[in-house]
Amino acid sequence: MSRPDRQRVGYVVKMYPRLAETFILNEILAHEAAGRELEIFSLRSPVDGKFHRDLGRVQADVTYIPGHTVKAEDFWTTVSEAGRESLIAQRIWEDGRKELAGSVNQAIHLARAVRELGVTHMHAHFATIATTVTRLASRLTGVPYSFTAHAKDIYHESVQDDDMTRKLRDASSVVTVSDFNRDYLRNRFGPVADGVRRIYNGLDLQDFSYTPPDGRPPLILGVGRLVEKKGFADLIRACSILRDRNREFECEIIGGGVLRKDLAELITELNLSACVRMLGPTPREEVNRRMGQAAVLAAPCVVSPNGNRDGLPTVLLEAMAVGTPCISTPVTGIPELVRDGDTGLLAAERDPRSLADALQRLLDDRGLGLALAASARRRIESDFDIHRNTVALRELFSPASAELTPRRAVEVG
Repeated sequence: MSRPDRQRVGYVVKMYPRLAETFILNEILAHEAAGRELEIFSLRSPVDGKFHRDLGRVQADVTYIPGHTVKAEDFWTTVSEAGRESLIAQRIWEDGRKELAGSVNQAIHLARAVRELGVTHMHAHFATIATTVTRLASRLTGVPYSFTAHAKDIYHESVQDDDMTRKLRDASSVVTVSDFNRDYLRNRFGPVADGVRRIYNGLDLQDFSYTPPDGRPPLILGVGRLVEKKGFADLIRACSILRDRNREFECEIIGGGVLRKDLAELITELNLSACVRMLGPTPREEVNRRMGQAAVLAAPCVVSPNGNRDGLPTVLLEAMAVGTPCISTPVTGIPELVRDGDTGLLAAERDPRSLADALQRLLDDRGLGLALAASARRRIESDFDIHRNTVALRELFSPASAELTPRRAVEVG
């Protein structure tokens, strides 16, 4: 257990580790590099078959919280074992009656682990299940919590205003990853969201060496999960337009997901198999190598009909850091990073012809790519350095940890 005067932050996530969530890994490593003690709590066991090699650098222990699926009799056994005081039953009734039994069950287990490990502050990523469980555990222990809101957890049609209001109200601090997100939360939820802070995700720039993009082959790279919001169908259609314009290029799409079969069929339908390849899930080291060889990184993000969308894709940060010119779309916070004509190019959302025009522009004008890449690297260095940005995050943790509210706590276990 940590000393009483030493802060110990517990990171609560739905699943750890997860290949697609390198921004969480980056954050954890930056905190540890600054000498901070962390515990990691995962609500689900990992399912990815491949992981980032930097996971081996993480010093924090991982506790897998049991009970997200629970039978009624097991749930009430957990409640009974948590404590026999009427106060804990009252808290569970007041704060958990609108939540799924599995969330309440995990919150009790998390509360017990937080006490045993001497955690002084909890921070959750995503305003969905991780924050639900963290908020309930905070109510049971008196240990304050904060959370980072990203994109789907804000904009998806399943987001419930009363649920989000409770989370914003009860958190000691709330972070989101773009000014666009911050303004949206303030406009939608009013005064309860006034304190939301924008802190950008970041990179450890020592891991990303900049190389000017001159002399690279005409390779277009797309990296991300094969889901609608990534816009890869638009990229494939844009490649068909480039082929019809007799432009020389190759396109590689890296990643796995539910749309793999549909995208493969689209490539076949458009007779693009000779120039567009889908590589599937690929180790991060190989992704970085290919990124450093590409003439352009395309991230044609879109807003899905259910409201799901990207916030600020980490792949754009990584490409800009290594000197690969980027093309994206004006979705959520992306224009804060990809400034059209300055740090990259923006194409219209769901517009393959606009995307093809932007791709052709970069493939034909390598001088423009050089200028965009240099400006983009400066932008990453100024605002997306993970070590600088996590200092701001820790400043939000510390006051909350110094102001624990034991009057709110109940004995758990």
